[in-house]
Amino acid sequence: MTVRKFKIHREGYRIIIGVFMALVVLNIAGRVIWPGATLWHYVAMAASLFFLAFIVMFFRTPMRPVEPDPLLIYAPADGKIVVIEETFEKEYFGDYRLQISIFMSPFNMHSNRYPISGTVSFTHYQAGRKYHARSPKSSELNERSSVVVTSESGTDILIRQVAGAVARRIVTYSKKGDRVSQGEELGFIKFGSRVDIFLPTGTEVNVQMFEQVRASRTILARVI
Repeated sequence: MTVRKFKIHREGYRIIIGVFMALVVLNIAGRVIWPGATLWHYVAMAASLFFLAFIVMFFRTPMRPVEPDPLLIYAPADGKIVVIEETFEKEYFGDYRLQISIFMSPFNMHSNRYPISGTVSFTHYQAGRKYHARSPKSSELNERSSVVVTSESGTDILIRQVAGAVARRIVTYSKKGDRVSQGEELGFIKFGSRVDIFLPTGTEVNVQMFEQVRASRTILARVI
């Protein structure tokens, strides 16, 4: 029996089909307009297949089952750690929090997962700008969606999906009052972005700057 290690995310079905149809039309049109340019036809076909493969891989969503552990905080996204610092979080907490930010390149898996188990106590979507996701001001000025999960011990953790310069859409499945578990899907960001997580100050951090992390696999921090 073969076990699938990943599947195509539902957010990608329409885009993949649309891209496939557009590439077919373009390749057919190229053969009609330049019937004798055989080499260029093969080059165009190869480029089309490469681009289609990239789109398909972008919308992959790996199977990553997690055995919930209330003492661990897992990475909510695949990518690179670009921020580890105490910062004033004004949208929900109104005080200083430990911020850890993960930058997702277009080559990373873009499904976002819950870092802890608990109850969704707050959700908020904010339209905004399109600054590069590595920029410090992107967390406050870019399009973003914030979700607060209250753990069983009563600790509030904020997860913020932030759109980047090329991100077209943030999708968040969280609703206030939802009971969620570590590793379950929180949402999806289409094309290049970042995810911020805000923890209580003094939390024991388990990662370093520029470290590559994986959602539901890398332990970001430990609950104190």
